[in-house]
Amino acid sequence: MTTTAATPRRTLRLRTRVTLFFSVATLAASLALAVVTYAVARNYLIDQRTSVARTQSFSNANAIRAEMRAPESADLLTFIAQLPETDGFAILITPERSFFSDQRFPDEVLPGELTTNVKARNYGLQRFEANGEPFLGAGIYIAEFDTLYFEGFPLETTDRTLGAIATALLVGAAVTALIAGFIGWWTNRRLLRPLTRVAQAAGEIAGGGLDARMAPEADPDLAKLATSFNDMADAVQARLEREARFASDVSHELRSPITALSAAVEVLDGRRADLPDRTQQALDVVVTQVRRFDQMVMDLLELSRIDAGSTELHREGVSIEELVTRIAHRYGFADVPIEIGRKVPATVQLDKLRFERILANLLDNANQHGGGPIRVVIEPRGRHGLVLAVEDNGPGVARGERSRIFERFARGSAARHKVGTGLGLSLVAEHAHAHGGEAWVEDRPGGGARFVVSFNEVA
Repeated sequence: MTTTAATPRRTLRLRTRVTLFFSVATLAASLALAVVTYAVARNYLIDQRTSVARTQSFSNANAIRAEMRAPESADLLTFIAQLPETDGFAILITPERSFFSDQRFPDEVLPGELTTNVKARNYGLQRFEANGEPFLGAGIYIAEFDTLYFEGFPLETTDRTLGAIATALLVGAAVTALIAGFIGWWTNRRLLRPLTRVAQAAGEIAGGGLDARMAPEADPDLAKLATSFNDMADAVQARLEREARFASDVSHELRSPITALSAAVEVLDGRRADLPDRTQQALDVVVTQVRRFDQMVMDLLELSRIDAGSTELHREGVSIEELVTRIAHRYGFADVPIEIGRKVPATVQLDKLRFERILANLLDNANQHGGGPIRVVIEPRGRHGLVLAVEDNGPGVARGERSRIFERFARGSAARHKVGTGLGLSLVAEHAHAHGGEAWVEDRPGGGARFVVSFNEVA
């Protein structure tokens, strides 16, 4: 049963998240402060306006009472028109008639609740709208003359002031959030800069640059990070070099006895006719395993040279068709069809020895595990690249094994019980990387596997 790793959930970059956190947190704090500020300002302005309305309405009501007590009172309409109404209006309702300081505002504009409250001989104060304008209405019952007195105080200026305050607070919150976001971006950029250097150094080490190190940091905390990283890199480099030397030394030490053993086995194999049948069967096993062992040692030596960086890329102009044909004949695959795309240049820049190792290993892999190669394809890739593909008619490669089979000593499930060193495809991948390309396997249309290697900058 093949299991696949769960796809990691895509998230925002750390720098973006920190910037957003600064912006959102500051915006939330600014909005909360704006709400509190607006509420305080609103309450203050409304309380101030209410206090003025109460004081003025009582003062005007007392003036009207005094005027109505006078033996020779003036015209009440003229009197209330002269009252200080602060751009509002006044309404006086007596048992006989009603007086209006502004004909635009008759008593019908008064809210019913306010009128009812004042008729019940209570002081009334209520916000309402008249002719589309906001007012604060104050009502007083003059019991001596069974008269109702109302004043309307305009709130348009107050509302406009509150609107300006709200706009200023919102704009201030937005500007503050932008400034906080910039500060957060600038701050986390400085804080993450050492992590960026760590990532760059780690990337260089992962790419084969084992000498990559972090520069010393002036900050004591960051200096510990740099020192710890460099110590870790030193330990990794020393261990890898030690393992590479060990593999190289073992391969060199095994080369001589394997050569002698191979020579002795070949002598025995040359005289197999003199041996009994059971001995011949045993000899076949020995010959097969010695040859496999010899090939493994050769592959290990080649990988050791690649790891040590002692093998350089030597590009030279070659005829791709002639080179592929010659390699196929040399390794016994002369009957395998070779297809070369029309747009493939006749001459390409390749390392012939590395290209031969790639194609030979792919042909041998198809022969050992894929029922034999059925086609070799050369196609262009981009403007300056090239693709080599070897197709077989075997069982294919399971999706869960397609990347692992290019690792050293890795063997797919189809090749588990067959002869092989487990190093051929890893050498293919190493030589492909040397050409700036990569190696992968995919399904062949119609069944089987298609092993593909890309080469960059060959044209």
